[in-house]
Amino acid sequence: MSSENNVQKTLVVFKPDTVQRGLVGEILTRFERVGLKIVATKMIAPNKEHYYKHYEEIGKMVTRRGEHAFGVTLEMMVQGPVIAMVFEGVEAVALTRKLVGPTEPKSALPGTIRGDYSHMSFGYADDENKGIPNLIHASGDPEEAEKEIDHWFADSELYEYQALHEKFTR
Repeated sequence: MSSENNVQKTLVVFKPDTVQRGLVGEILTRFERVGLKIVATKMIAPNKEHYYKHYEEIGKMVTRRGEHAFGVTLEMMVQGPVIAMVFEGVEAVALTRKLVGPTEPKSALPGTIRGDYSHMSFGYADDENKGIPNLIHASGDPEEAEKEIDHWFADSELYEYQALHEKFTR
């Protein structure tokens, strides 16, 4: 397998809680420091239909977590704008998932984004009937990443360029 097959693109969405807490720059730095390259970015306030396609048609959230969790997540996501980004790098999907940490912040280890900036458990969120503020959405696997990127960005919004650090990270 050639090394180019390992270069991937992945979607990261800085959720309303990240934007509203003013953590975007601090968290973005972590992706850049590890050698991921930004190839697309925009601030957007999607409607529920956009999120429905993202979370259910692509991500199958109802199947995985149930109708209730899906509903509270949708309500949380429309509370403000998000910043959507596409990162590119060697095994970018798995690397990004490692940086972000598990979906439940309570289970995220220190050093991960969720472990360092959030702490809520699924149980507490369920008891309070609220979405879990876990800061970031990150694609789960390369196939999901491709579908999500197509959903959030037009081809004309994705850029190709040579980053200086690529001689060390590729």
